[in-house]
Amino acid sequence: MRWTSMLAIYILFWSFSVFLVLPFGVKTSAEAGAEHVPGTAESSPHEFSLKKVVVRTTIVATLLYALFMANYEFGWVNTQTLDYADAANAV
Repeated sequence: MRWTSMLAIYILFWSFSVFLVLPFGVKTSAEAGAEHVPGTAESSPHEFSLKKVVVRTTIVATLLYALFMANYEFGWVNTQTLDYADAANAV
């Protein structure tokens, strides 16, 4: 696989991991014990740390990407293992 393809796949894993990581560790103003700011939603986060989100996302994306590349290299899961309609593979 070319390095450009590998980079593109990693970027996809990273962008999907952002949405996986965002809800974790978020506290609302009520949960943090702070006063609610008028004009914001009750469920809005009390404070947001972009650095924490980027670090967590990078860790999760790197682990998922490593699993993907290991599967690509060793072929643990392939199209034949996922083809349940194939009568030849039926047990």
